[in-house]
Amino acid sequence: MLTGKQKRHLRALGHKLKPLIQIGKKEIEEALVAETNALLDHHELIKVKLLESCLLDKHEASEALSEACQADIAQILGKTFLLYRAAKTPVIVLPKADAPLKSQPE
Repeated sequence: MLTGKQKRHLRALGHKLKPLIQIGKKEIEEALVAETNALLDHHELIKVKLLESCLLDKHEASEALSEACQADIAQILGKTFLLYRAAKTPVIVLPKADAPLKSQPE
C-alpha cells in the first residue's frame, strides 16, 4: 500500500509517460494481464488508457488490472491511470513512509 507522499512522487514521474496499455472492448483478459505484467517488470510505473469502446468504469478497470498484476494504483485521472509495482531490483526510489508526528516543544 502506497502512502500519500509516495503516490505524489509517482504521479510526478508518471506525468510525462505515454500510455503503454490501452483497454478497449475486449476489456481485461489474460493476454492484457500478461502484457501488463511484462511492462511492470521492465518499467515499474506504467500509464494505462481506457478507450471509448471499454465498457468498464475507470475505477473497475484499474482495480481489476491492479489486482491481477499485484500492483498499486498511483493515480486515476480522466480515462487514464497509473500502475506501480516495484521490480526485483527497483529503479524508482520511493520516499520513506511518513514518520509519526513529533510533539513540538512549547
